Amino acid sequence: MAAGSWNSSFNLKAQSRCPLQEQYMQRKNARENLDRFIPNRSAMDFDFAHYMLTDGRKCKENPPARSPAREAYRKRLAEAFNMNRTRILAFKNKPPAPVELIPREFSSSLHSDKPAKPRRQIPQTSERTLDAPDLVDDYYLNLLDWGSSNILAIALGNTVYLWDASNGSTSELVSIDEEDGPVTSVSWAPDGQHIAIGLNNSEVQLWDSTANRQLRTLRGGHRMRVGTLAWNNHILTTGGNDGLIINNDARVRAHIVETYRGHIQEVCGLKWSASGQQLASGGNDNLLHIWDRSTASSNSATQWLHRLENHTSAVKALAWCPFQSNLLASGGGGADRCIKFWNTHTGACLNSVDTGSQVCALLWSKTERELLSSHGFTENQLTLWKYPSMVKMAELNGHTSRVLFMTQSPDGCTVASAAGDETLRFWNVFGVPEVAKPTPKAKPEPFAHLNRIR
Repeated sequence: MAAGSWNSSFNLKAQSRCPLQEQYMQRKNARENLDRFIPNRSAMDFDFAHYMLTDGRKCKENPPARSPAREAYRKRLAEAFNMNRTRILAFKNKPPAPVELIPREFSSSLHSDKPAKPRRQIPQTSERTLDAPDLVDDYYLNLLDWGSSNILAIALGNTVYLWDASNGSTSELVSIDEEDGPVTSVSWAPDGQHIAIGLNNSEVQLWDSTANRQLRTLRGGHRMRVGTLAWNNHILTTGGNDGLIINNDARVRAHIVETYRGHIQEVCGLKWSASGQQLASGGNDNLLHIWDRSTASSNSATQWLHRLENHTSAVKALAWCPFQSNLLASGGGGADRCIKFWNTHTGACLNSVDTGSQVCALLWSKTERELLSSHGFTENQLTLWKYPSMVKMAELNGHTSRVLFMTQSPDGCTVASAAGDETLRFWNVFGVPEVAKPTPKAKPEPFAHLNRIR
């Protein structure tokens, strides 16, 4: 259609509907669309608007009656052509409240909400610091252990000292001769009374701490220093600089019962699982081995269950998870800097975290899903991680040299750390021990004092 004919038809329609507006538009044609606030009245249909305000509203409020058949046909037709779009951008009333099948007073007693656990405050400084002169600054040794009787043992040079955590007293257990020392490892037996002491001359001494006397000396197993020890009930496992791992039965004269051969350099980490079935060993050859006790034999060389070669530096730090029996954490030395997590059933590496510094020791929390690691250069810090996200929860600073050794109190709340700066520090990192609730006294049964009723 030509532009002239379209304009003429539009003007005729507008004139028939609103002549006053047409006259105004003819006079103000040059300013037709310049008003930003008043709508363009030429585009409005005033007759239709008046109808909707009067008769149209009545029709909507009082629609004409339709036959049931026509109404059903209309609904079916709307559904078939997807014309039922009344809910689009439409305001509706809120849905009715659900009917409570159980009264509120009864449901609150059945499903009582547990109070939110308060956020634990982690002290950033050590709560106690003790001097540890002559502590050997050697990454491959294990010179600190906290027994089940709440007594901490630490080896300083040729002497083993005992610190009683209940009263803070210190006593000397044994001083080794110069030609046999220094002491290279200490480990408490599960009973908290007997302690094993590894020496630089390849021997292991067993002592009774309460009687302060030596019980026996284990000889003939190793040819070099014994740098790591681990108890499994009455079995004492020793790891030496000769690469051998030996199971010793402390009850019998012929104490060597099994020998594990897999490392080609010094064994610096040993840890038995809580079940006593699997042993983890780490060495200076960057290897991590998992050994299964059920396959051990005294007649032939025992084959490892898994040989894990993922670390690129010495593996000393080992820790079995207390809440998942087949989960093991391991830490690598200065060239590796990683904490790795292993499924010891399959040998799969579950996760690896680069900590940025040498990993010297690892400890799991006994109450929370948390892991504590101690480190060397450059920060010489203790780092608390949330597992499994491995988000840093806290960094504890205070040592001025690499934190070589860590051990945990029997209640699992306090951690002791010893470093090359010749200090022993105690950290309240895992919180306060929960007080056990007293068991309610059972109500006495009637006639409980009588044997029988006649």
